[in-house]
Amino acid sequence: MDEVKKAVLAYSGGLDTSIILKWLQDEYHCEVVTFTADIGQGEELEPARIKAQQFGIKEIYIEDLREEFVRDYVFPMFRANTIYEGEYLLGTSIARPLIAKYLVEIANKTGADAISHGATGKGNDQVRFELGAYALKPDVKVIAPWREWDLNSREKLLAYAEQHNIPVEQKRGKQSPYSMDANLLHISYEGGELEDPWSMPNDEMWRWSVSPEKAPDKPTELELTFVKGDIVAINGQSMTPGQILAYLNKVAGDNGVGRLDLVENRYVGMKSRGCYETPGGTVMLKAHRAIESLTLDREVAHLKDELMPKYANLVYNGYWWSPERKLLQTLIDESQLNVNGVVRISLYKGNVIVTGRKSDNSLFDENIATFEDDAGAYNQRDAEGFIKLNALRMRIAAKLAK
Repeated sequence: MDEVKKAVLAYSGGLDTSIILKWLQDEYHCEVVTFTADIGQGEELEPARIKAQQFGIKEIYIEDLREEFVRDYVFPMFRANTIYEGEYLLGTSIARPLIAKYLVEIANKTGADAISHGATGKGNDQVRFELGAYALKPDVKVIAPWREWDLNSREKLLAYAEQHNIPVEQKRGKQSPYSMDANLLHISYEGGELEDPWSMPNDEMWRWSVSPEKAPDKPTELELTFVKGDIVAINGQSMTPGQILAYLNKVAGDNGVGRLDLVENRYVGMKSRGCYETPGGTVMLKAHRAIESLTLDREVAHLKDELMPKYANLVYNGYWWSPERKLLQTLIDESQLNVNGVVRISLYKGNVIVTGRKSDNSLFDENIATFEDDAGAYNQRDAEGFIKLNALRMRIAAKLAK
């Protein structure tokens, strides 16, 4: 502990990180720098500055990272059509490498020799933060209080807060029973009744979306313009990456799109049940696959699908800054050079329905695909030899079996 002179803390201003701030001062006797990231969680961040000042913090960093988050992390991930275990769109996972990057940058800027975070010893986030930090600053010291202290319950945390005069805000109304994480891509819900996989989530839990039953009876139509695999405009109007995701969250959530109830496998080995709202991401994935269906060569598309689970595991497990993820990204981005065009979608009662797609880079040839007279564009007799050659090994095996 004596080796740590200054530590950068990922600080939200909530109960856990406020206690960590005080704990670092008392246990490590070090100067603390706070870093608070705005990645679209929808909370006012200035109270975090005020609370940090109350602890005597002199170096306080509050960064608006919404555009960087979507442009440099969410969009590259969606170019790969990334899904973890068949369903999860990785909303929490993809935010962690960005936070790790800034923890390291601020440590370098302020001369800090350690970083600290509030992730528990049971979850994935500790791995994601720390793998990212070590990849970017190999000799950095990481302080993870949940792996060191004995404040392992909310009651103990509140008692510590009372003992050390740490203000605990009492929210008006009914307090959420869930552990929640939010950013521009999603909101996650864990804990409480959700710890029983048989327990159905209360409809009042969801924040961004209406239930499909309560969604409008009339579909919402959108046209999404893609350039090199990224959405750049909606209904012909150009927007920044952050604006695009925020808009899609709103309109898709209003139509009951984007809810997920999942039991997933954490990297540390346990299964975890969580619920996720990812309305904008759900639309992005569907539309991106639609424009790729026109513009990607068959083998390129299939190769991407084969590589996607590997890419998803790397993101989920915290290897965003690894050489293998960077290598895969280079391949994925190269595949997107001709993924340009427009996709028309219909949002209706929880569904995302593709109703049209067009592209100047389309590989779809109507003259060949038609059921009408193709004027010699395709010789159907060629299929006979193609089929027989592909069946040759099976025909030989079948004869031998007899």
